[in-house]
Amino acid sequence: MGEPYFQVKEQLRREQVQVFSSNYTLYGDMSRRVMHYLGASMPGVEIYSIDEAFLDLGGLQQHLTPYLGDLDALARRLRAGVKARTGIPTCVGVAPTKTLAKLANRLAKKDPSLAGVLYLDSAERRAWALKQVAVGDVWGVGRQYAQKLTAAGIDSAADLARVSEAWARKHLGGVVGARLVRELQGFPCAGLAPSEDGTLHRQSISCSRTFGRPLRERDLVLGAVASFVGRAAEKLRRQGELAHVMTVFISKNRFGPDAGAAGGHSRSAVLTLPVPTSDTRELTARAGQLLARLWEPGAVYVKAGVVLAGLEPPGGQQLGLFETAVAAKRAPVEPRGSQLMATLDGLNERFGRGTVRLAAALGPKGGGPAPWQGQAAWRTPAYTTRLEDLLTVS
Repeated sequence: MGEPYFQVKEQLRREQVQVFSSNYTLYGDMSRRVMHYLGASMPGVEIYSIDEAFLDLGGLQQHLTPYLGDLDALARRLRAGVKARTGIPTCVGVAPTKTLAKLANRLAKKDPSLAGVLYLDSAERRAWALKQVAVGDVWGVGRQYAQKLTAAGIDSAADLARVSEAWARKHLGGVVGARLVRELQGFPCAGLAPSEDGTLHRQSISCSRTFGRPLRERDLVLGAVASFVGRAAEKLRRQGELAHVMTVFISKNRFGPDAGAAGGHSRSAVLTLPVPTSDTRELTARAGQLLARLWEPGAVYVKAGVVLAGLEPPGGQQLGLFETAVAAKRAPVEPRGSQLMATLDGLNERFGRGTVRLAAALGPKGGGPAPWQGQAAWRTPAYTTRLEDLLTVS
């Protein structure tokens, strides 16, 4: 897993393995189908990523009839419902806290005897589950903290659950570490974060890709980042929200000769915008500033990405400290900016994605595909989103 194709090409040929290129349009549409089914089935859903969601089962146990069964049976019906509607196999972890639910989900994936579902419905079952998971595999424990914990003799999730709150505050990042330990002990500290209007709006929007070839030129990496910003901003406007936090990351080859230099193989920078926005121009300019902070001359990069967070609806955004003093000057400009972005989205929807974009997101002079575009020689059709790609059954 994760090995470059050229390194295992001969083995794949010998074993007659079918190889496919990434198809993000298809993945995104199938994800939406899964999330809409979950949203229609449960009272509360938090979309955590393209392939993961938290469901609020609080209070359902007392309303489940003998025919419907317990929460374990409910989880198995949801899993079967996703499979029947999309053909996608899933695993479900049910527990009193989000951290324990993630842990249960991990075990449900790895143990075939659990048939895709693990319900931690008792203290004894939770204690058993905690012993099965290494501390480095606990949600919220990164690589550096895992090394620190292992050095302190804490090897499993069960060991971590036994430390005191004071110890966690001192050695695991303050209140965040204390909450992590409390969650492992079965005390909820992080509730669901569904959208306020009850829709399945995402709490953050991201766009990241592995480049078609390694890049060392700053202008080309900036072009890739600008392209990803444009895509993320388009999604943001379609959701009808603004972002006030932006993260940019760039990655080297994890196994390359310079992977361990100056901060490891991947680096990121975060910026809180002075005023929330969904304007591609503003977001691209800010992304360029973040890239300048991350850039290492001479380094070779293979991947980049952008994450927009702190999402909020227009009209209620926090203004800058001196916003009232300049509001009169800005008032005529903002409507034109909104109209420009609406026109941009309209043209791209009518004539195809990327028809109109910022100059920073264009490929190199002379035309041809941008070097950061992934190689997609073996990409499957977009079966669910393009009429031309509809599957024909005879």
